[in-house]
Amino acid sequence: MHSLLRRCISSGNTSRHVAALSVPLRTVATKPRTAIVMLNMGGPQNTDQVHDYLHRIMTDRDMIQLPVQSKLGPWIANRRTPEVQKKYAEIGGGSPILKWTNVQGELMCKTLDKLSPETGPHKHYVAFRYVNPLTEDTLREVERDQPERVVLFSQYPQYSCATSGSSFNAIFTHYKENPSANLSKARWSVIDRWGTHPLLARTFADNIRKELEKFPAEKRKDVVLLFSAHSLPLRAVNRGDAYPSEVGATVQNVMQELGWSQPYCLVWQSKVGPLPWLEPFTEDAIKGYVKQGKKNFILIPIAFVNEHIETLHELDIEYCQELAHEVGAEKIGRAAAPNDHPLFIEALADVVRNHLASDVTVGPKFLLRCPACVNQKCSVSKQWYRELCN
Repeated sequence: MHSLLRRCISSGNTSRHVAALSVPLRTVATKPRTAIVMLNMGGPQNTDQVHDYLHRIMTDRDMIQLPVQSKLGPWIANRRTPEVQKKYAEIGGGSPILKWTNVQGELMCKTLDKLSPETGPHKHYVAFRYVNPLTEDTLREVERDQPERVVLFSQYPQYSCATSGSSFNAIFTHYKENPSANLSKARWSVIDRWGTHPLLARTFADNIRKELEKFPAEKRKDVVLLFSAHSLPLRAVNRGDAYPSEVGATVQNVMQELGWSQPYCLVWQSKVGPLPWLEPFTEDAIKGYVKQGKKNFILIPIAFVNEHIETLHELDIEYCQELAHEVGAEKIGRAAAPNDHPLFIEALADVVRNHLASDVTVGPKFLLRCPACVNQKCSVSKQWYRELCN
């Protein structure tokens, strides 16, 4: 077993890495009445999948725009594959996103069957953008099951055109390219953002409190909370992408839940390429605060709902271990992602239950393009959703 997993197990903290393996999957014996399609980027389950995963990302213009993308995208994917494979090897050989999403979906549907029996049985489906189970394959599974309701549920709490938007556009593309696909007579609807749900804030706050307890009591009040989210190119922000403001809203809710008890800052990670991205970067923020005399930090993956390469490697290894040693920080802790936290499962179920009970099948914000949108696919895609959901 990888040394990182050994450290977590030996310290009693198994929730980030291995708890997903012990949760039995619930089975739906009868035809589901409500299908809940959980949309996410996904992650390679083993190192053999890394190249195809990167290739799909680098050639997706909804995710990233490159000059001569049909040539440059594959070249970047080929060049980065060995480096990324090494990182996955260092966290146990693959991403746990699929395991966590299945656990979350099973527990969510079990809760929904109790809370909303009139819309049950409920069945979750995992639809990843760049790795199996791919979105188009999952949609074929939904079509075979012929549910009465289909809920497209983004697992990005805060909406971005590059992430949520790409997943929703992929669904549109699937049906545009397969006009004979059977949409059945199901009622379709969209949950595109839910970053201000109070139970989401309570989940993050609870995980932060647990991490704070690992610091000496006399130093806790000075621990700096660094809410770290995946960064975004500034040109996307300038077009009007809602992501930065929605991440900020989640941070404010969490701090309110904590009673504003700690110094905090919103920072950004995982920049790719030479163009300007949202700053301050997580790494630079840590370095800057250490120079100001701050020595203790907690990193919070505020835009991620489960563990993956950017929490288990970038935050845990590159920042909590390597950077902490480099800059002389006393301790850099990391709050767990929501994973299977009971409050988070309750949040998922509550979001879906309220959605099913409402008359709003697609929100007006989702149907509004960014003011400086340059992606013509968004125009036809949003019109398609308007017609599909109404």
